[in-house]
This record gives sequence, C-alpha cells and structure tokens, in this order.
Amino acid sequence: MRFLRVWTNLYRNLESGWIDLDAEEVFLVGENGQGKTNLLEALYALCYGSSFRTNTLRELARHGERSFKLVGIYGDDEGMEHSLELEFKESKRTMSLDGKIVRDRKELIYNIPCIVFSHDDIAFVRGEPESRRYFFDQTMSMYDPLFFDDLRRYRAVLRQRNLSIKEGRSELLGIYDEQLAHHGIAIQGERTRTVARFNEIFPALYKEISQSDIEVEIDYIPSWKNCATEEEVVEHLSGHRERDRIMATTTSGIHRDRFVVSSQGQSFDQSGSTGQLRLASLVLRSAQMAFYEQMAGKKPVILVDDVLLELDHTRRERFLANLNPYSQAFFTFLPEEHYSASLQEANALLYTVSEGRFARGQG
Repeated sequence: MRFLRVWTNLYRNLESGWIDLDAEEVFLVGENGQGKTNLLEALYALCYGSSFRTNTLRELARHGERSFKLVGIYGDDEGMEHSLELEFKESKRTMSLDGKIVRDRKELIYNIPCIVFSHDDIAFVRGEPESRRYFFDQTMSMYDPLFFDDLRRYRAVLRQRNLSIKEGRSELLGIYDEQLAHHGIAIQGERTRTVARFNEIFPALYKEISQSDIEVEIDYIPSWKNCATEEEVVEHLSGHRERDRIMATTTSGIHRDRFVVSSQGQSFDQSGSTGQLRLASLVLRSAQMAFYEQMAGKKPVILVDDVLLELDHTRRERFLANLNPYSQAFFTFLPEEHYSASLQEANALLYTVSEGRFARGQG
C-alpha cells in the first residue's frame, strides 16, 4: 500500500498541482520553511481527516485563503487504485473515498495506516500524561475498531456526567456511572494488554539502537487500579460523588490513567538526558510500527519529519536499520544532512523543495 500521487490546491505554501509519489521511499530535501513538512501534513490529513500540527483545519489553507483541497491516489495491497479527497470550504470539512462521501472519520482509520515521526513526539516521554494517553489510544485505535468505539462512547458519557455534576443534577449519575464503567473497564483491560505486548518490543529496541544497558519500559497506572469489574467501578464512582461535586468534574476514570516511560523504577524524564529522551521518543514510534504490524498484519506508511538530524551518524544508521518494515516512507532532510547509506542505495524518489515547488533530483 502506497501513495502514488497527490494533488494540492490552495494548501499551505505548496504550488497547486500533482506530485508523483510512486516509490517505496520518498526524500524531500530543502531548507526549513520551504514546504517539506507541509507535504507530510497533507498525506496525514488525507489518511485521517486531521493534521498532526494543528487542531484547526482552516490553518491548512494558503495564507489569505479560506479554503483548500487535497486529492490523494493510492494503491492497495492488491494493486487496485483508490482516491481520497479532503476539501475545506466555508468552514466545513468534506471527505470522500473513491467518490463516496465519508460521514464518519472512523471509516478512514482502517483505510491507509499512517504513522508520523515529529519533534513533538518527545512529549510522549517527558510531556503531560495526556500526551502518553493520546499515544497509546492512537496505537490501539489503529487496529481495533471496538476499542475506538469504546473510547468514543466513554468520552461522550464523560461529557454528560461532568455537565450533570456542574449543574447539580444528580438524578442521572447512576445511569452515567453504569455506562462509564461499561466502556471504561473494557478500555482499561485493553490498555493493560497493550502495554504488556508493547513492553515486549520497546525495551529491546531502545537498547539495540542506543547500544546501552539502560532498561526502559512502559508502566501503566490505571485510575481504577483497584477495580476489576464494572460493578466495582460503579461502587467506586458512587463513593466519590462528593469529591466530584466539590471538584465539579469526574475525578477518576480512564481519562486520568497514567502511562510512564520508566527506567529502574524511576520516571525516565527525570533520569535520562535530553538526547536519551529524544531517542526514546523515536523508538516509541518505531515500536508502534512493529506493534501495529503484529496486531493488524499490515505495514504502515511512515512520515519521518526532520527528526534524524538530532541523532549522531552511528545512532541514525542503527535507528534506520531497526525500523520495522513499512509499505512506504517519506523522509525530510536539510540540504547539508548526511543521508543513510542504506537509503541512498534504495530505488527512491528524491525531491528538492523550494518555496512550495518540488523538483525531481538534487537540483
């Protein structure tokens, strides 16, 4: 599965038109601010209907414009071609797959799997707990529609429960507690299983790439750690209603679970150097690739956005050598960067990017 070509119109700073992408590896070389990351963002937006850089689609329109359109043509594992379209117009997002309107973005998630490596990934190691919850929820949602549904329904019930607490309407809390427990305990169980599997991949991969004896792993700390059944969760929620009322919110639940990258029982963001934390964030994404292939039996498209520059040459080579197989990869580089020798030998597309224009070859 790979993108064959993409068409952009009024999108960011990219020149409107088609860009050929039919290769296993695509290199985008250029100075900062020329449009390399914008192309990766366009591909991500076609995969998921959203951006990995902003929550506001309007920001994807060219400066001074209020609309944009993206079209992506990709080939599936059977060699069939498909089209994805994303249009933002009059403050409304419209997506279609093979000419059919996509009503729910859930339809896109299992269509063309995509994983992005970016500078912001370091938040998965040393950022707020919400960042790590997002990472693992994304990891599970990529292959498990039931988890995605439970997560969506849990969030809907949570919003309703919080509103009832704020408005002092306690008569509905019993119903909301049962619904929250039903979806939440399923999510807690899947998170527990996922972290156990993830820890079969992540620690060994970090040691191999770092060539160190540092032991790192993921600790999962559920908010409902003493609850194993829906009934126990309902009892817990009922017993903490006064605390919820005082705080004007639901103070326990899977929305307050913690995932911690740890080393020898200590949070790695306290013991690791900046370089080690950055490497750990890259390895998390690599582990996500390997985990996804194990669970879904498919290889993802990967978008590697200027993150290799922070690795020395030796670690960069080890990182690339240990990347799980992908169906297609996009790499961005600055002109002065040294590519991996293994990548240079590949049958890849190379574009020089300047002011939103893509020129084949070194140029």
